[in-house]
Amino acid sequence: MNVLPLIEAKRDGKTLSAEQICSVVAAFTCREIPDYQMAALLMAILFRGLDARETRALTVALRDSGQRLAFPNDPRPLVDKHSTGGVGDKVSLVLAPLLACLGFRVPMISGRGLGITGGTLDKLEGISRYTTALPVPHIIEQVQEIGCVICGQSDDMVPADKALYALRDVTGTVPSVPLITASILSKKLAESLNCLLLDVKFGAAAFMQTEAQARELAMSMVRLANECGVKTRALLTDMNFPLGRAAGNFLEVREAVECLEGRGPADLEQLVVESAAHLLVIAGKAQSIESARSVAIDTLRSRKPLAKWEQMLAAQGVNIDSYHKQLTHQLAPAIVEVRADRDGCMQLCDARVIGEVVRDLGGGRMQKDSPINPLVGVDQIVKVGECVTRGSALCRVHAATASEASVAATRVRLAFRVGDSSPAGVDLVSDVIT
Repeated sequence: MNVLPLIEAKRDGKTLSAEQICSVVAAFTCREIPDYQMAALLMAILFRGLDARETRALTVALRDSGQRLAFPNDPRPLVDKHSTGGVGDKVSLVLAPLLACLGFRVPMISGRGLGITGGTLDKLEGISRYTTALPVPHIIEQVQEIGCVICGQSDDMVPADKALYALRDVTGTVPSVPLITASILSKKLAESLNCLLLDVKFGAAAFMQTEAQARELAMSMVRLANECGVKTRALLTDMNFPLGRAAGNFLEVREAVECLEGRGPADLEQLVVESAAHLLVIAGKAQSIESARSVAIDTLRSRKPLAKWEQMLAAQGVNIDSYHKQLTHQLAPAIVEVRADRDGCMQLCDARVIGEVVRDLGGGRMQKDSPINPLVGVDQIVKVGECVTRGSALCRVHAATASEASVAATRVRLAFRVGDSSPAGVDLVSDVIT
């Protein structure tokens, strides 16, 4: 395919037809377009943008580049949740089994972390023998029988997006709202969903730094997903502070289990319940957000989702007895407490600093093929608004060695600011985009 005229057209601010976009995606998937030319087209899109029609064409072409999940007829709606990523965000681990207990089917195709953004698959692979690479027939069978699966994208699902994202990541073309929209929605549309809830984060540790940027992305995705027949809404959520009290792969698994046991952090439970409630409403299973919240809270605290979680683990290769021992006994070799140097009230806990420390300890990646240490991270994080006394713990650092723990503890201390007065409250969910 001669892609040069299309590069020139987009460079000059012209629009591309759906047929042209489909041809480009098909040719790139078959490796008929060299990376350097595709990178040039992506850069032109970054600067010139795509209109709504072009964005839809790109999304559909990516979706149709591979296999789509096909489920049997069933009264249980097919739903999913996607987060744009943050520090301490383990909502999916709690939400998937909760939704299964609320009468949904949840084919949750998740991703890995990059940089300071934690990845759901990396958290789950901290559980011994948990299998994230599942063939499509297994995914469908597990969703039908258990109600939920959390796994990775197979090689046959949306391969064009996988190749495009890898190229965007190394050519500085990630921060484009149309490209982000197409990348996220192509994978979700390939799941054959009825309903989708988007968690679009903003703040210090979010991809979108400002609420206005997050709103633009949320509106783009909600509009297109609804046009494509998936009932969708988005929550705009604050990521200036870590979610929950733990950041780090297996530490977050532990905290997710605590939430399933009814003793998790209040902000984590709030976002889980809010996500479930909105899906209940958009699926027509509840008349109001208030009644949906009540149903979600009651179901979460019934411990039925905890049993469903263990069913899911067992179906994906986990020995449950070994898993229980791992939850209780497996810790990083070096654990150091970071202590307050004065009395006062927590004014700030900078999620970006926490995320950078976790990444550098080995809990995240500098490159896509970097190994992950599931045991490192930060936990027992004091939340903003809580009081501390001189010498009390602000958090704990989990590291591979004592020297690494010491260095990380010095850095982590900079994330916290203790003052004399209680800070103004911040809403975790700032808005809902419908």
